[in-house]
Amino acid sequence: MTASMLLADLTLMTPELMLAVGALALLLVGVYWKSELGGARIVMRLTIGLLVLAAGAAIWLAQGDGGDTFNGAFNVDAFSLYAKTAVFFAAAVALLLAFKFLEAEKLAKFEYPVLIALASLGMAIMVSADDLITLYMGLELQSLSLYILAAFNRDSLRSSEAGLKYFVLGALSSGLLLYGASLIYGFSGTTDFDGIAIAAAEAGNNVGLLFGLVFLVSGLAFKISAAPFHMWTPDVYEGAPTPVAAFFATAPKLAAMALLARVLTEPFGAMVDQWQQVIIVLAILSMAVGSFGALMQTNIKRLMGYSSIGNVGYALVGLSSGTAIGVWAVLLYFTLYIIGVAGAFAVILSMRKAEGMVERIDDLAGLSKTRPALAWAMTALMFSIGGMPFLVGFFGKFFVFYAAASAGLVWLVVVAVLFSTVSIAYYLRVVKVIWFDEPTGEFLPAPAGVAFVSRATGLATVLLLPFMIALITLVVNAGGGLGG
Repeated sequence: MTASMLLADLTLMTPELMLAVGALALLLVGVYWKSELGGARIVMRLTIGLLVLAAGAAIWLAQGDGGDTFNGAFNVDAFSLYAKTAVFFAAAVALLLAFKFLEAEKLAKFEYPVLIALASLGMAIMVSADDLITLYMGLELQSLSLYILAAFNRDSLRSSEAGLKYFVLGALSSGLLLYGASLIYGFSGTTDFDGIAIAAAEAGNNVGLLFGLVFLVSGLAFKISAAPFHMWTPDVYEGAPTPVAAFFATAPKLAAMALLARVLTEPFGAMVDQWQQVIIVLAILSMAVGSFGALMQTNIKRLMGYSSIGNVGYALVGLSSGTAIGVWAVLLYFTLYIIGVAGAFAVILSMRKAEGMVERIDDLAGLSKTRPALAWAMTALMFSIGGMPFLVGFFGKFFVFYAAASAGLVWLVVVAVLFSTVSIAYYLRVVKVIWFDEPTGEFLPAPAGVAFVSRATGLATVLLLPFMIALITLVVNAGGGLGG
């Protein structure tokens, strides 16, 4: 490899290099800063700036033609750059939400933002993976960071339990994924996505490749919380510190779904008839578990955990189409979903009373009388996540359903609509508590960053409507390169 080729490859990896070098530099800043709290504050601010700069670098790269780097192991295209930009901004918002919470809970450590930066680096590698080895490197870098974040509050039994459960089940999913990758390598003779695509097209109904794909999809299904690989989600959402749960619900979900879309449509595009059935089963199970599991919850964080399982199911409905429409519909769905979930967790982080944080749905009682602005924001966010018409979340569901219907899966769309109707019940329950129950106390004023995110995302559910055509055009251009 010549110096010019190496420079070209490194240029295409600008966001990843920025995060890698920046995370190491921030680690040194935190270690050598005189005050622990002061070090945590400065590293937190610098990490937010680093993530925004990395997003800017991804946007800058999107103006070029992209390409493959390091002998095709790393793919930089419109799809990966869009996913990276969304991941970096979501991570920055998650840090903004965590800023004051960690200080109030005496958890302000400089390691927290560094772990977020490293997890974001892993996600960026994941969405650009064009080789099974690159895929695993990115996935494990993300996962190892998330395991630590889940158990970040070491003095909390719930947090320690959440981290341990996530780690054990995550190790199992990594084993499934690696076994699937080894089968794929054994039956295709390569780990490169292009080589696997050739082998899949030539082999036809190759049972070995099909088994490898099933195991690979099973490992990735754990990362997106798709049923029946969802067991960790409600417990980790409830046990982990709330800003960590907010992060789990946004950036990692989008990155893992983008990776799954690339794996299914690029190396295994020729086997769509085989994997389509697997994705349909995952979609139906996820929608069922998410819809009915959330109905019985009293903890708002557990409710959001089951909600995320259900919403993954709706996204999988679009992906099951096996078409380019399905790919960009999934991108659009998760973009709008992240806005809603980030805002919902901002409202949850505002649920602080004099005695400390509260998490029960009933603690929102009478919010319309005590904090009307927050009540309006949460109402709009719940309806948007639920896919109610006249809010941006509706368009996410509409297009994933459209993708499935256009591929002839009308029956699956009917099933999805029925589950979506059930899910509206638990969103309405939250709204009912906010507007019709009597107040049980008043929340303390929220930190400026949390208040900004809750109000901005609540307004975005309506204010983004005039810009939907521009956003749809953007995701169509980003996702158009994948799929049939």
